[in-house]
Amino acid sequence: MTLNTPEITVKKNQEELFNFLTDFKNFEKIMPENTDKFELTDDGFLFALKGMPTIKLKLDEKTPNSKIVLGSTSEQFPFTLSANITDDKSNAKVNFDFEGKFNPMISMMVKKPLQKFINALSDNLEKLD
Repeated sequence: MTLNTPEITVKKNQEELFNFLTDFKNFEKIMPENTDKFELTDDGFLFALKGMPTIKLKLDEKTPNSKIVLGSTSEQFPFTLSANITDDKSNAKVNFDFEGKFNPMISMMVKKPLQKFINALSDNLEKLD
């Protein structure tokens, strides 16, 4: 299952946005309102949305100033969340891609909540000063 967000403009330059997203404590600032739990770990963070299980994400890959890939540590819920960053004069543009390997039944159940989740990350990032 693949989900993504439209590209948005952020009031940071490309390097600032990359540094912001690789400092995992900043994800707490862009999490959806229905976040029940957020904790930093050694190599990423874990979070839980209301009514959903806790998910732990760790850094899988980073390409300086242009891409960050976070991967789920759960074998039952394997996915990656990528932030793709491009330069746009004094600002940066970013979009999120979600790639999950789920059976069709699970995909059908989680597609809408996951799309809302990555849209919230994008919307909240766009609102940052």
